[in-house]
Amino acid sequence: MTITQLKYTLAVAEYKNFTIAAEHCFVTQPTLSMQIQKLEEELDAKIFNRSKKPIELTEVGKRIVEQAKVIVDESNRIIDIVHQQKGYVGGEFRLGIIPTIMPTLLPMFLKTFSKNYPKVQLVIEELTTEEIVRKLMDGYIDAAIAATPLENEAIKERVLYYEPFVGLVPSEHRLFKQKKLKVDDLEVDDILLLEDGHCFKDSVINLCRTNKRSSTHHFQLESGSFDTLIKLSKDGLGMTLLPYLNTLDLNERDKTHLREFETPTPAREVSLIYHKSQLKMQLIEALKSTIDSVIRGAIAFSDVEIISPLQKK
Repeated sequence: MTITQLKYTLAVAEYKNFTIAAEHCFVTQPTLSMQIQKLEEELDAKIFNRSKKPIELTEVGKRIVEQAKVIVDESNRIIDIVHQQKGYVGGEFRLGIIPTIMPTLLPMFLKTFSKNYPKVQLVIEELTTEEIVRKLMDGYIDAAIAATPLENEAIKERVLYYEPFVGLVPSEHRLFKQKKLKVDDLEVDDILLLEDGHCFKDSVINLCRTNKRSSTHHFQLESGSFDTLIKLSKDGLGMTLLPYLNTLDLNERDKTHLREFETPTPAREVSLIYHKSQLKMQLIEALKSTIDSVIRGAIAFSDVEIISPLQKK
């Protein structure tokens, strides 16, 4: 039994497909399949039910995978301990970023980080908050950037910045003539929202004084991207709320439709998060210091009210 065999097994368990797992392990599919078959022969047990589509774990396979996670995680820690002792900033670092942060924040720090830490192989995935928490707990990623607080005792949160909410209000809208928005003026029926699965949608709903959709409203529309919400709002189909960084690239004409909130400004807390047992602290510190240096010039808000990304019960 080898660590490599266990890593291949975990990859298949995650992606439920031998070909995709092989691609993520940077080996050929026959090589991966052969190693897993050798492991099954040594254990005299079938880990995967290959007749199912997608592939499923057998009952004993589920228990093997749980133990394999522990073994692989602990083996990685040996390398982490050595790197930490030497102060070495390098190796693979797997980072998850939620979709509403990825397009604005990643271009701001990626080039600088890669230049300053050329020995780090940064592997970035766009993941929902739910996926991030699961992958942090299972050891599939090392850290993530997400809206917080998450109220999870196993996860540590290091605040990067506070990002205010900004209204985009079409000229026909009842709030267009207001110089600044008031939280009490917001109605959830009145706002174009992101789709389910985006924590920014939950934050907006938490912000509104009423968080129930009315059945008498003419239409309900949710989108997977801020770009679509911006276009729909410009067409007069309703107002929307945007994170501050998403407003910076708007043209001057569109910016005339932006409305800030009265203070304290509602904002989301954006943090670098990781499992409390994480050992790659030299990489986490390098990433945080890089982001701190580039974000400082873009956001300088202090009088804010943090809106939770967690769904209200």
